[in-house]
Amino acid sequence: MIYVFLANGFEELEATAPIDLLRRSGKQVITVGVGDSVIAGSHGIHVAADTIEQQAPLTDELEMIVLPGGMPGTLNLEKSPYVQQAIDFCMENNKFIGAICAAPSILGHKGLLKGRKAVCYEGFETQLEGALVSTDSVACDGNIITARGAGVAVDFGLKLIEVLSSEAESRRIKASIMCR
Repeated sequence: MIYVFLANGFEELEATAPIDLLRRSGKQVITVGVGDSVIAGSHGIHVAADTIEQQAPLTDELEMIVLPGGMPGTLNLEKSPYVQQAIDFCMENNKFIGAICAAPSILGHKGLLKGRKAVCYEGFETQLEGALVSTDSVACDGNIITARGAGVAVDFGLKLIEVLSSEAESRRIKASIMCR
């Protein structure tokens, strides 16, 4: 089970591309509304979340959480005590955390990127406290996967499939969507 957190102001591509790709791969993806069940994206697209924070248990079945970026979506995610609790749960239980665009800053503020390779949206590098900032589009270090932004949302989603399933499954999904 994978939780993708949606907070008002999230970047739509950074959430929907990974959701779509992970579901194509057969993964159970649950969108979790932060603060409400209908969430407005940063470009005015409203999404009805599958559930809300209070109804999304942190259990062993959880494989990964995904934090889309966008503004003020990233700030709204970071303010959520439940999102903070979910990040802590994943770190304590060696579950995967995916964060894209500005959202890796949340992990940086918690000190979780110290000594780890990470990327983010240009201009947020100073927020990745202690990270080994990479020039890659997507970076994976241990259980943390980070990506630059909306332009690499498909690459990000494919990397999430790779770490959860296999490189072969990621290639299969990539071919199925005619991605070069």
